[in-house]
Amino acid sequence: MEERNYTKGLLEALLFLSSDPIKLSALAKSCGIEKTEARELLDELILDYQEREGGFLLREIAGGYQFITNQKYSEILSHIFKDKKRETLSRGTLDTLAIIAYKQPITLTELDEIRGVSSRAMVASLMSKKLVKAVGQKEVPGRPTLYGTTNEFLLHFGLSKLTDLPTPVEVKELKFEDFSPDSIIVTDETEMNPDFDLDSLPEELKEEKINE
Repeated sequence: MEERNYTKGLLEALLFLSSDPIKLSALAKSCGIEKTEARELLDELILDYQEREGGFLLREIAGGYQFITNQKYSEILSHIFKDKKRETLSRGTLDTLAIIAYKQPITLTELDEIRGVSSRAMVASLMSKKLVKAVGQKEVPGRPTLYGTTNEFLLHFGLSKLTDLPTPVEVKELKFEDFSPDSIIVTDETEMNPDFDLDSLPEELKEEKINE
């Protein structure tokens, strides 16, 4: 039991010191144990923090494990740490992101057909914020770029994997604001990350002024 508690504490310390999610395999290797044992201890830690109802929770997120702040303290913490980085997305961009998340991999033309308007500026903005990336090319004439979500997307929305997304039926029951996590501000303007290299965009996204 003493050795088990030591290993459990070691896992806790490793996760506490990391600013990014750590994969199960990496945690097991660091502690010199099998993945099955590591998962069992991590499940116990998740339950421990959940029952404690303190300021931290342990979650399986973006393909790994990470400590996050308890949601019930988010409002006061957002006021205290006003300079915390938050992504800015317009409603149209958030709508585009939702379609990509559920329909990926998807082309720009397919996005435009679903939305009924051009999605170039929105996709460019999402790529600049590392929420969307090019994942390949569709095997049709012209070989258009296929788009999908990134690990940053999973982190922002607190997801472990894409299958954790709410079902279409659940989505219909949510209000628009429910799609926006604390790490994202919803505005009426589409903005680019000023540090993003525009030359790295696929050519099809450069055909219009992406800030319009």
